Amino acid sequence: MVTRRLWCDAATADSAREALSFPGLQVLVRVDGETRRPDGVTTRETRYFAASLDPTRVTPARLLELVRGHWEVENGLHYVKDRWWDEDRHTCRRPGLAAGFTSLLTAALTVLRASGCAEAAGSMRGAADALGWDVGRAINLLTGSGF
Repeated sequence: MVTRRLWCDAATADSAREALSFPGLQVLVRVDGETRRPDGVTTRETRYFAASLDPTRVTPARLLELVRGHWEVENGLHYVKDRWWDEDRHTCRRPGLAAGFTSLLTAALTVLRASGCAEAAGSMRGAADALGWDVGRAINLLTGSGF
């Protein structure tokens, strides 16, 4: 069982905006989570977020929804990038190489998702493998000629 408590603080955001040089900062959010596993073990976690949303126009429920959505995207990207392409095991010793690799990988995943290749191939990995085996198809996809 998971219990979450959300704390929103617009007043502290004013001083944090100056201290952090974060010009758009409007609200600080703290999410306290407590998870009770079936074996009785309880874990607690506190996470902090900064948002540029107008605190008079966004509800705490919406903020919590956005926090959950952030982690859904983050976890989904981690699974694809690390589990399928072993991103965390790549060792880049030259300056800028790791950032470049990450950018290229993210761009490739974006192309696969946006083009519908993953659905056509049955999975993201299947689409990537198919394009890896047929460079002509990959070039057609990148030039807009189709999958």
